[in-house]
Amino acid sequence: MVVSYTGGCFCGSVRYKVTGTPILSAYCHCTLCQRLNACPFIHTVHFPASAFSWVQSEPADVVADTYQVHSKPWKRRWRCKTCGSNVTSENSKTERWSIWGATLDRDSNGRIVGWDALKPTSHMFYGTRMVDVADDLGKWEGYENQSQRLD
Repeated sequence: MVVSYTGGCFCGSVRYKVTGTPILSAYCHCTLCQRLNACPFIHTVHFPASAFSWVQSEPADVVADTYQVHSKPWKRRWRCKTCGSNVTSENSKTERWSIWGATLDRDSNGRIVGWDALKPTSHMFYGTRMVDVADDLGKWEGYENQSQRLD
């Protein structure tokens, strides 16, 4: 059975669906995520491009803006035109879509639906963290198992 997860922006204008198992789920402390999202770190969940689809009634380019950072032209980020929420990014180099965990749908108790399958397994780019995090997850200089472990 293939599992799917849905989410979207704060106002509900931008909606997406991802299917299958994430390639990566981590808390990202890189300076780009910090500055683009105005927070110390984000929960990013990566899926193959083939697992991602838009599900809102309007075409994505009608309800969402895209933007790119000059240092990473292969990565296109999407945000809602109405509420301004950052929702996802697509990476043409790795053929992945990254969704921001906070945009995933929640149950009536406010918990992310499917959390056990989507919860982070590590902290990446922890060397540029703005806050120390006391948990049992591995802390990495870059990507998990591809860089130096910091804890």
